[in-house]
Amino acid sequence: MNLITQDSTSSGPRFLDPAILSKIGNLELVAKTVVEGFVSGLHESPYLGFSVDFAEYRQYMPGDDIRRIDWKVYARSDRYYVKEYEGETNTNVYLLLDISGSMGYKSGSVSKMEYASYLAASLAYFAQRQKDSVGLVTFAESLVDKLAARCRLGHLNSLLHILEKTSPKAKTEFGRPLQALAETFRRRGIVVLISDLYAPAEEVVQSLRHFRFKGNDMVVFHILDPQEQEFQFSNVFRMEDMETRRQVVMVPEVVRDEYLRLMNQHIETFKKECGILGIDYLVLKTSRPLDYALYSYLYTRQKSM
Repeated sequence: MNLITQDSTSSGPRFLDPAILSKIGNLELVAKTVVEGFVSGLHESPYLGFSVDFAEYRQYMPGDDIRRIDWKVYARSDRYYVKEYEGETNTNVYLLLDISGSMGYKSGSVSKMEYASYLAASLAYFAQRQKDSVGLVTFAESLVDKLAARCRLGHLNSLLHILEKTSPKAKTEFGRPLQALAETFRRRGIVVLISDLYAPAEEVVQSLRHFRFKGNDMVVFHILDPQEQEFQFSNVFRMEDMETRRQVVMVPEVVRDEYLRLMNQHIETFKKECGILGIDYLVLKTSRPLDYALYSYLYTRQKSM
């Protein structure tokens, strides 16, 4: 299979092309493939991303990570000892997945919904690996599925099952469902919104404020198909709104400049408003490897510690 890298200076292969991921079929295997490749590419501590409590020392054994050797103990005893830790579940991670009709669009081999599901599954797998509790909420014009944040055996399978059966439906609405959801959060955590953000910007931003004002850290992944961001259509075509089913004939050379202006304005509004609220915001094209998303998540996770 063909691997793609983040850049030409990378020391090794990173992540599978999303188009190849779509052929794997099993969402758990997709998440495992992405996350284990991501983790193996990190050069930082193996405990990066979650807090740990020191438990005890034990004598160094061949095969142990030398980064865990306590050199101060070695200086005193002339013997190698490594630190043992106990993971501490200290964060709730809430994944909010937009499953409105527009998420079903694709110009290539992967729809926004498929890409968003890969991303949600990868983040859930990563959170569980980091000993965090993870929950999932899917929504369109109302809340559809809600799985409370847990860190226990079998919980990830429940989350992946919801993702597997989820399909795009209904219209988009951020105001009522997300405001109601924010009020139910009893414990602060990291809220990850995954959406194409096809709604009035102020409606989306107001929804984000509810979570931020309750003390949550936030990451917004703005999922777009390459054609939505670049508008490289060349021939006259009939466009159908995937939520209202309204149709309109488009002449690309007539509407391209105005479309791109409005799309860029939409993105810049979110970039500005998220910056004001202290929210990490990242635009992801469905053709892009998922390491960008995982790095952004990990960066926010580090800030919340």
